Amino acid sequence: MIILGSAILGAIIGAMTARKRGGAGLDLAQYGASFAIAFGLIGLIATIAIHRMAV
Repeated sequence: MIILGSAILGAIIGAMTARKRGGAGLDLAQYGASFAIAFGLIGLIATIAIHRMAV
């Protein structure tokens, strides 16, 4: 759940960043995808760390 939530948050932040910089539709998609991947990886690492601590 952490992974999905962080990926969605990353997509939103990425799209807002592209819009703030004056990007077109494809810029919004590219920034959204790249931020979603980055935040998803951070969420994956957090999930693994939390699972390791619980066991």
